Amino acid sequence: MRNLAEPTQDNVEFMIDTIKNKLRMASGAAMQASNFSLTNYEDLKDVYDIVASKDKFSISEVEAIVSELGQLRDKS
Repeated sequence: MRNLAEPTQDNVEFMIDTIKNKLRMASGAAMQASNFSLTNYEDLKDVYDIVASKDKFSISEVEAIVSELGQLRDKS
């Protein structure tokens, strides 16, 4: 079991990969873990927890999750 309480780049990569797989994102290649800073780790973990807890998502849920991830991406 992975310890996601620790804000590491490896954990960011794991969470992004899990989110992309669960949402079956066609544009998943555009969402790289390196685009996410450890500054937003807790917010990213919140999104991950929501995605990991569900098996199916409505279109509006996927849009909301993708929008939130867009807000968490590094803008630099």
